[in-house]
Amino acid sequence: MPQTMFIRFYVQEGMKHGHRTIHEWLFETARTLGIPGGTVFRAAAGFGRHGLHEDHFFELAGKLPETVEFFAEADKIAALIENVGSEGLRLVYVTHPVSTGVTGT
Repeated sequence: MPQTMFIRFYVQEGMKHGHRTIHEWLFETARTLGIPGGTVFRAAAGFGRHGLHEDHFFELAGKLPETVEFFAEADKIAALIENVGSEGLRLVYVTHPVSTGVTGT
């Protein structure tokens, strides 16, 4: 059975690659690699090398952190990382092995 890996990319809301948001670009790239799905989460707050960012209605529109997550076979996740790098993107990410299943079966 192939190893399943999880990957989480850390990006900024509104970040673009070409004419699309980075999460749209990541979704399309993952789809072409055979990764079956992904999810994006918008943070309410975050801090890091660019300081503290919190959700205060209008003043931070488009500046909060987002995470874009996928899980798939390890070779597909490795191909996604390679593809992101070959596009010249410098995205922070974490990976770890996971087990997946469906309840009630």
